[in-house]
Amino acid sequence: MGAPDFLVIGHLAKDKAAEGWRLGGTAAYASLTASKLGLRTAVLSSAASDLDPSLLLPNIDVRLLPSDETTVFENVYGPKRRLQYVWARARTIAASDVPQDFLEAKVVLLGPLVGEVEEEVERCFPRSLLAITPQGWLRTIRPDGRVEQASPRRWRPRILLKRSQALFVSDEDLPPAEAEEALARWAAQVPLLAFTRGARGARLWSENRWREVPAIPVEEVDPTGAGDIFAAAFLSRYVETDDAWQAALFAAAAASVSVEAKGTAAVPSRQEVEERLQAYETNAS
Repeated sequence: MGAPDFLVIGHLAKDKAAEGWRLGGTAAYASLTASKLGLRTAVLSSAASDLDPSLLLPNIDVRLLPSDETTVFENVYGPKRRLQYVWARARTIAASDVPQDFLEAKVVLLGPLVGEVEEEVERCFPRSLLAITPQGWLRTIRPDGRVEQASPRRWRPRILLKRSQALFVSDEDLPPAEAEEALARWAAQVPLLAFTRGARGARLWSENRWREVPAIPVEEVDPTGAGDIFAAAFLSRYVETDDAWQAALFAAAAASVSVEAKGTAAVPSRQEVEERLQAYETNAS
């Protein structure tokens, strides 16, 4: 089959929902996005036997490390912020777990949910475009399962940021009082940095300057996974164009489509993203 165009490493999760559970996690949303945009896509994750990725992630090469448990999340959305809970956690993913045929992946996105991806995984991909969504390294889990923001000062990767070409983080991942300091520190270490802010759009760091990426107004149904979809759409478009600004606009369009429905069913096709972007640019002009 050959090396994938797009590889995501992190936990596939079972997200608790009113109807039972649905597939969640960066690995799910990002891989489905890349696949729908036409990239040969793969996932390296860990889960118990209660998760069958062949049914949930069609046309994606999923390598599932055996685990006693599958990661289980619950998202509770309030008027001002999201509350999250972790009810179970699958095993960690180490450099020794990376399959040989994944080592030449063109794009690699490290997307931990609960800190499960070991930093040393990065050394497996010296020739890949390496990107990270660090939310899983910026969380602490209380004994009652409640997820809390940790100070970004506590996340001190040894070499990961120096090796990464892009970092994607949301305003829900950072304490407001520490956000600007963290963004400035990371911007000094990575060439591309996107700070997503939901309906307020995003900020993009590229070519040593910040630019405001507009949000495309829509009727929001479910914002879960929008940041992961933004990251995957950005990377997919960036490898096509080598243009960070065009990639950011494309990603904003993808995220806007994704919040109009629930769960992974909302992951947009390339046609939907291009139509949304074209309509926005026409209206803006």
